[in-house]
Amino acid sequence: MPPSGATPGGSSAHPAPRLPEDVQARFRTDIPSPARTWNYWLGGKDNYEVDRAVGDATAALHPEIFQEAREGRRFLSRTVKYLATEENIRNFLDIGAGLPTESNTHQVAQQVAPDSRVVYVDNDPMVLVHARALMRGTTPEGVTGYLDADFHEPRRILEEAANVLNFNRPIAVMFMGVLGFCPDYETARQIVADTMAGVPSGSFLVVWDSSDTSEQARRSTEKYAESGAQPYTLRSPEQIEGYFDGLEMLEPGVVSVSHWRPDPSTGEPPHVHGYGGMARKS
Repeated sequence: MPPSGATPGGSSAHPAPRLPEDVQARFRTDIPSPARTWNYWLGGKDNYEVDRAVGDATAALHPEIFQEAREGRRFLSRTVKYLATEENIRNFLDIGAGLPTESNTHQVAQQVAPDSRVVYVDNDPMVLVHARALMRGTTPEGVTGYLDADFHEPRRILEEAANVLNFNRPIAVMFMGVLGFCPDYETARQIVADTMAGVPSGSFLVVWDSSDTSEQARRSTEKYAESGAQPYTLRSPEQIEGYFDGLEMLEPGVVSVSHWRPDPSTGEPPHVHGYGGMARKS
C-alpha cells in the first residue's frame, strides 16, 4: 500500500484510493507498473514517481512513445465506434484494459449503442480500484463489468465474462497493446486463438502492439526492462498479423494504428510504430 496521503501523479492528483485487502499485497510503488507507466505516457495522473522515472528514461530513447500511446487510444476509439455502428456489436471484451482515461471502451460503445455490454480484464490492483469506480458511470441500458484476471487464463476469462456478455451474439475481443507482455510469441498466439475459439461466429478480434520496426523502440524496450518493470517484447508487423490467422481480415489489414481508417477531416495521420488491425470470425 502507498503511505497514508500518498498521491499518484504529484500534488495535483487525487489521493490514492484504498485497496481491498485481497489486492493490497499486489500493490507496489517501488517498481514500475505497466498500467501506470502507460497512463503517464497518455498524460494521466494515476502514476507514481517510479513510473514517471522509467517512462521518461524510455522516452529519452524513444520520444515517439507519447504519440504512440495517444494513437493507440485513438485506434481503440475508432475500432469500437466502427464495431458498434457498422457491425451492430453490443458485447465487448477488453483484455488488458489498463487504467481508465478518456474515451474508454464502454463510453465509446455506449455513446453509439446505450445497451452495449463491456467487460474489462486486467490484473493490476490500481486498475481494479479505478474500474470499480468507472463501472458506476455506465448507461442505464448498458452493463459494464470488470474481471481481476490474467490474459494467460482465457478459459477463466470467457467463463466469467459470460456473466455479463451475451454469448449468443457476436463479441468484440480486444487486446490493445498488451500481448507484448507475453514473452513467447507462440504462447501469445495460442492465448488469442483459445480466446477466439470460445466466442460465437461473427465475433471480431482487434489487436495492436508496439512493433520492432524502430531502432529507437528496440533500445528503449531494453532500457524499460532494466528498470525492473515487467518486460515487453516487440513484435514484427508480420507477427502481429499472425494473431489473425484463420480469421477474415478487414481492410486495410495490419497497419500503423494511426493509419487504420483515420478520420479524413484531421489530415494526414502520423506514422507510429504501433501496428494493429481487425478481423472477423466466420
